[in-house]
Amino acid sequence: MIKEFKDFIAKGNVMDMAVGIIIGAAFTAIVGSLVADLINPIISLFMGGVDFSGMYALLGEGEFTSIAAAEEAGAAVFAYGRFIMAIINFLIIAFVVFMLVRTVNNMKKKEEEAPAAPAGPTQEELLADILKALKK
Repeated sequence: MIKEFKDFIAKGNVMDMAVGIIIGAAFTAIVGSLVADLINPIISLFMGGVDFSGMYALLGEGEFTSIAAAEEAGAAVFAYGRFIMAIINFLIIAFVVFMLVRTVNNMKKKEEEAPAAPAGPTQEELLADILKALKK
């Protein structure tokens, strides 16, 4: 059973998947920063200073100045702004992945369409030429 497990782990697909997960985690951090630091301010500018991540509805009693204060006090909040940000993150990630897959597919298509290199003489043809040269 351990040998089977080692064989399974050593397969290229499992290793490729592991690398993909690690790169995906790093990519998520980059996209999160892109959205929080670059896209949100632009959206906020066009929407009159609205910050989606701070938008929430209080589900209980009390008044709080921010979602962080409400959560710290243990109040139940409906954090719809965070959900909006998650949707924006998803759309950006999906678009970037689409562009990557599209680029790879185009590269594969060009590779398949590229004319094959002209084949050189076969081994038999070379041997026949050598035989002819030796007979002279």
